[in-house]
Amino acid sequence: MTNLMNSEIELSAFFEQSPDLVCIAGRDGFFKSVNEVVIKKLGYTIDELLSQPISTFIHEDDKKITHKHRSALLNGKVLHNFVNRYISKKGDIIWLEWTSLYFSKSGLVFATAKDITERKLAETDIEQQYNKFKNLTAHFKSDIEKDRKYLTYELHEELAQLTAAIKMNIESVAMNTPLLPEPSKVAVEKALVISQMLIKTLQRISFSISPNVLHEFGLNAALEWLSTEFSLLHNIPCTFNNNYGEELLTKEIQTDFFRICQESLKNVQDHANAKSVHIRIEEVNDKIRLSIKDDGDGFDITQQKETPGFVSMRERVNSINGELLIESEPETGTGIFVTIAK
Repeated sequence: MTNLMNSEIELSAFFEQSPDLVCIAGRDGFFKSVNEVVIKKLGYTIDELLSQPISTFIHEDDKKITHKHRSALLNGKVLHNFVNRYISKKGDIIWLEWTSLYFSKSGLVFATAKDITERKLAETDIEQQYNKFKNLTAHFKSDIEKDRKYLTYELHEELAQLTAAIKMNIESVAMNTPLLPEPSKVAVEKALVISQMLIKTLQRISFSISPNVLHEFGLNAALEWLSTEFSLLHNIPCTFNNNYGEELLTKEIQTDFFRICQESLKNVQDHANAKSVHIRIEEVNDKIRLSIKDDGDGFDITQQKETPGFVSMRERVNSINGELLIESEPETGTGIFVTIAK
């Protein structure tokens, strides 16, 4: 009997002296007892708190999830670090983090909660700042892509067409002046070859700046074209395969994946001495992974300074909340892996 009385005294002391919110609730969804901290935090009188269902004080948007966790609690699951919002009598939102235990014999719930409002407000502020900068990044990237499209149009529609017109005029001279001196004929033939090369170069540069196939037919078609073009231009076999749903990627991410592949192939072209390159996009559990692997010289990552190309890739990956991993060793080639959540 003495032990029971001592336990009740200790529980009562904890109830009143705890800096946290402490309460006892019944199966019926009403408070049976609360400590002084609950009264001060919520601003209601003890009679107001005990006479109304607990759900009365919960934020409207959190009532459904609270009911779900309460049902699990009454079925024997201990509640740890459950967060919901209460509305004080003044109308203020108070974030509480609960730990609760249900005693089936007495039909009572013993619960303690910490006021984490300041932490939540700080998290919300950080999230808002992050979304602000993320939106700015997306805006800047969108503007850059618009500028690329404009430059592509100027290259393809203006310069390439002007070059084609020059080529046609040179052909006309060659056809209508059969008695040209031999040196002039040679010069005309060279001019035709150069003009044709210039047209193809402008087309290639135009695609590399802003590939229409990416915007019109999607990422897979663009990477197929990029791989084929790289193979033909540099005599380095480059393959692309995929095992994922392209519709899972936004247009922004598709553009970033394409630019990362472009940058990676440029590094292979300039530094790798590779015999082959393989590009793959696949679903791995709940993530999508882009990988670009070559069998070139490789390098010691611990000694490698970040090049502008790697910096650009890292910035793109960060802007889409992805993870960038670069694996390489001397004489074993290089692997670049970009992973994002679906």
